[in-house]
Formats: sequence, structure tokens, C-alpha cells
Amino acid sequence: MDTKMLVVGGTGLAGRAVTRRLVADGVHVTTLSRGGRTDGDGLPPSVSVVAGDVEDEATVEAVMKGCSGVHLSLDGGADPDLERRGAELVSRVAARQGVARITVLSGASVSEASASYAGVAAKLAAEKAVVTSGVPHAVFRSSFLMESLPRYLRGNRASALGKQPYPWHWVAADDLAAMVARAHTGINATGTFVVLGPERFTLGEALSTYCAVVRPEAKVGTLPFWMASLLARMPGADDLAAALPFARYTSTASEVGDPAQANETFGRPTTRLADWCSHAARRS
Repeated sequence: MDTKMLVVGGTGLAGRAVTRRLVADGVHVTTLSRGGRTDGDGLPPSVSVVAGDVEDEATVEAVMKGCSGVHLSLDGGADPDLERRGAELVSRVAARQGVARITVLSGASVSEASASYAGVAAKLAAEKAVVTSGVPHAVFRSSFLMESLPRYLRGNRASALGKQPYPWHWVAADDLAAMVARAHTGINATGTFVVLGPERFTLGEALSTYCAVVRPEAKVGTLPFWMASLLARMPGADDLAAALPFARYTSTASEVGDPAQANETFGRPTTRLADWCSHAARRS
């Protein structure tokens, strides 16, 4: 297969898995990442990792040249609107260059009803940019990735911020990556696809499962919002301050949509959390 693709955000949790899967499928992959290649990024040596800004049109033009497909896996972090701005620019360049297909990662709780949260509003706008670009497209609205669980640990404590009562169908990044890869290497379905894993767990339940297998010495608990808000004001607590808005949002949000179309079109995710944790324990 002599195919070239661009993965924007290819060194992140989801983008890295998509990049690895595309390479395994024989695709030549270039990734655009703010940090460029780093030691231990887990990417095959054949991947061209370009350090650059997704808002720099000249950079995007250059890295997209010759690509038949583009996948967007942006994480705005403290600046969620980056997802909108990046998707608008990438979609515009993709249309101009005649790219055959563009896919974008979104979230399983994304809906107009939740657009008051800035992160959802940005994802909706990013989706719109892709859908209205004129380029054949697929939007993947995925539930939480299992790979995000280690981020909740600090030392020997795993903490959920506030009460997180809603269960989520946790998805292994490799399962999501397989679906995205199929959208570029043989399945030309267009639309919005909800990606849900085979089991539902609240954040607390998922953390308990992860720690029992991977970090048995860690204690799992809840950091109340009032306490987290106080701690977030302290020097060096930028990560906590950035995480609070999303945690407040997920304390009242849940998944929406039906995964049936995604499962029928691209194959359903099958990795169970306990199995993923066992693999993670062997790698650690």
C-alpha cells in the first residue's frame, strides 16, 4: 500500500495509537505535534514527526502535501478552543489540497445540549468544520480512553475530582485506532459514529480496577471539588486547575448516541478493562 497520511496530534494518547495502527497497515505517516519527537514516544521510527503549530497555515500546508488522508486528534487542554481553530484550518487546507478523506476525534458526551461547556462547544465546532469542508469525512465520538487512567494518579493515590456518578463505556486506544484506520484504508463510510467500549464503569470503578492490577499499593479516593478548588490556587497546581472544569462537566454529563452504526461499519471495540490493565501491568 503506497498511501501517505497526516495525523495531527499524533503523539497524544489517541493519536499515537492511530499512528501505530496506520503504520502496521502499511501507511506512510507524518504526524504534526507541538512537542515533536521525544524519547519513549512509542512511535515507529518510520514515522516523520514534525514539531509545529496547528494554527500555522504554512506548516500545515507543508506537512499535508501529498497526503491522501488526515486524522485530527487535538487536545486543547487549558485552551479547548484550539480544537475548533485547528480543525477549521486543517479542514480548509485539506479541501484546497484535494485530500481524499478526513477524520476527527470527538467525545461520546458531545451534544448541543451540553454546549454551555467550552470543551463541548469547541468539539462541536471542530466537527462542523470537518463536516462542512466538502472533504469526505468521519467523526468518531469516543468514550473515555483506558489510557487516560494513569493520569489520575499522584504518587500512591488515585483521585477522582468530585463525585463522578455516571458510568462510561471505556475504550482501549488500540480499538479506536483500528476503527479510524479502517475509515482510511478501505471503508469509505461518511457520518458521525459513536464509539463505546464493551463495559461500563464509573471513574471510581475504573480507577479501582486499574490500581488493583497495575498499582496495588495505590489508594483510590475522591478529592471534593471544594478542596480541589483550594489546592488549584497554590503554586505549581496548574494541572489541577486545568482539570477542574472538565471534572465539573463530567460530574453532570453522560454518553449520548447509539454505537450500533459504528460497530456495524468499523467493527465493535472488544477490549475489556481488566484485560487492558493486565497488559498495562506487564508493560510497566
